[in-house]
Amino acid sequence: MNEISFSDQYFMKQAFVEAQKADEKNEIPVGAVIVCNNQIIARAHNLTEALNDVTAHAEMLAITSAAEFLGGKYLSECTLYVTLEPCVMCAGALNWSQLKRVVYGASDAKRGFARCNPPLLHPKTEISHGIMQDECKMIIQEFFAKKR
Repeated sequence: MNEISFSDQYFMKQAFVEAQKADEKNEIPVGAVIVCNNQIIARAHNLTEALNDVTAHAEMLAITSAAEFLGGKYLSECTLYVTLEPCVMCAGALNWSQLKRVVYGASDAKRGFARCNPPLLHPKTEISHGIMQDECKMIIQEFFAKKR
C-alpha cells in the first residue's frame, strides 16, 4: 500500500487541480486549498465571472469554506495553498483570518501582496513560495494568451 506524502508539493497539486477547474469555466485559473492537520478542509477556485462578484477569488472562497468547516473565523492552525500570490484584497482577508501559513506557487508582480511594505499578512503568518511555480505561472500565461 502506498502511503501519501503530505508535503507542500502534494497540497499545491490539489490547489492546481482547482486552478484547472477555473480554467475550464473560463475563469482566471487560480486555485486554493486550506489544510488543517494534513486534511484539506476547503477547496476553491476563482468564480468572479460565474458569480459576477469581484471578491470571488479562490482565497476568499476558501477562507469562507474553511471557517464554516471549523465553526470559527480564525484559521490560526491552517495553511493556505494557492497557485498565485494573493492580491492585496485577499491578503487583508488572510490577515484577519490569522492563517498559520501561506504557500503560493507563482508570484504576481503587478497585483501581489508582497509588493506592499510592510507585508499585509498577519505578523505570525509564515510565507513560502515557488512550489510548482512553473506550472502555476504557465496556466495563467496560457489563459491570457487565449484571451488576446
